[in-house]
Amino acid sequence: MSKLTVKNHDRNIAGYQYIYPVNSRRSGGLSIGINFNTNNACNWRCIYCQVPDLSVGAAPELDFELLAIELAGFLQDVLHGTFYQRFEIEPARQIIKDIAISGNGEPTSVHEFAKAIAFITQTLEQANIPDPFQYVLISNGSLMHKADVQQGLQLFNKYNGQLWFKLDSATDLGREAVNHAGLSAQKQLDNLISSANLCSTWIQTCVLGFTSSQGQGGLLDTQEQQAYLALLAKIIQQVPLQGVMLYSLARPSLQPEVNIITSASMDQLQKFAEQIRSLSLRVKVCL
Repeated sequence: MSKLTVKNHDRNIAGYQYIYPVNSRRSGGLSIGINFNTNNACNWRCIYCQVPDLSVGAAPELDFELLAIELAGFLQDVLHGTFYQRFEIEPARQIIKDIAISGNGEPTSVHEFAKAIAFITQTLEQANIPDPFQYVLISNGSLMHKADVQQGLQLFNKYNGQLWFKLDSATDLGREAVNHAGLSAQKQLDNLISSANLCSTWIQTCVLGFTSSQGQGGLLDTQEQQAYLALLAKIIQQVPLQGVMLYSLARPSLQPEVNIITSASMDQLQKFAEQIRSLSLRVKVCL
């Protein structure tokens, strides 16, 4: 049995297909992950991604029956079993902090996304979790224009869910270099505005740089930071945002660019955070 540390996000650590536990550094406790992308497929290829054998594609068909069995069984183990002891989780973190729909690709690419959200929230209601917890959807935001995704977000919002919307660059150059995303700046802005109108939305940003001149576009670049701040200023004039989550590389990338990207220091993150706070936005920072 492996100790569940903040740096161990192994999707298979608990032996489930869809469910994986995370000792979350951002949440400060247990995050119960739900992985729709069991085929390791995503419509983006972020150069800091830690998913092994990442491929381009969408999530496979969801086995709702298996998801129900796994989610109910895992919750039983956490609430009434020996999960915390087996995985050596320190007492202060022995609390369910969030249910995070994330995983090994873009979760909103799953067929019947809205049905999946309804299914998960109903299952969690039946579990009677004693402590308050947060629903979280971690997304690159690229499919927010789809009716099924919007319907799922509306339901998510009824349960006070939060969308963590990936925004690693505000320029076409940066988005292509960091995310390999075929998405224009205007489309990204439109999707972010749509999501913020449907559901409580945080922007989630990975700050990184490139070694020497082998790459460009990361947010350790001054011009990239200026473009990012200008985009935030434009967004908050149109929709409310909960704030910005800044982080950097906690674990090695499993992408070909692993040797040409560099992590930000806490000092660099804090300095950038202060610039964002000058826009009257909340900022959470972690490495």
